[in-house]
Amino acid sequence: GERAIKVLVVFAVLAMLYVLVTFVQVWASTDGDSPTAADAIVVLGAAQYDGRPSPVLTSRLDKALELYEQGYAETIVTTGSSQEGDRFTEAYAGFEYLRAQGVPEEALEVVVDGADTYEQLAATATLLGDRQDPSVLIVSDPYHSMRAAQIAGEVGLDGRVVPTDGSSSFGSLIRETAAVSIGRLLGYRRLSNLG
Repeated sequence: GERAIKVLVVFAVLAMLYVLVTFVQVWASTDGDSPTAADAIVVLGAAQYDGRPSPVLTSRLDKALELYEQGYAETIVTTGSSQEGDRFTEAYAGFEYLRAQGVPEEALEVVVDGADTYEQLAATATLLGDRQDPSVLIVSDPYHSMRAAQIAGEVGLDGRVVPTDGSSSFGSLIRETAAVSIGRLLGYRRLSNLG
């Protein structure tokens, strides 16, 4: 009856408010964090084309290189698996790119597990597992900042996000709002498993 309709309306309004607040938080966090000294710089994976990083991945790698050269960490971790039919992983393409830019091989770690942010950061946490609460600077696109930081916390990393210099489209902010809204409710691990 009437009471059920009122409950539904209240629920719908609360759900819309939750998503709206999340959108504002996602948008507000696009500036990321200011970098501090860390155990490692982590480059989240993005597309590569037959071993060549895509423009998105290149801008992430360039930002990581900048942080490395400024002395924020002695290790860069490249992450990302391969898509169907790829000869190279995103992580390997990133490794090769940074090596070509003069980063010594011993300063590079490659994490090829991970088709999404959760899997990439969980595998990185495993890689750095010998350190107590490993601190990482996570490099990704601005719109990704809030989710990357929350996932880092969920997998046991002390993560600060240092985004690339690009801007975020409205569409990417909307998609990210959906991912954060659901991830906060279900947990990012479950969201990753659903994907």
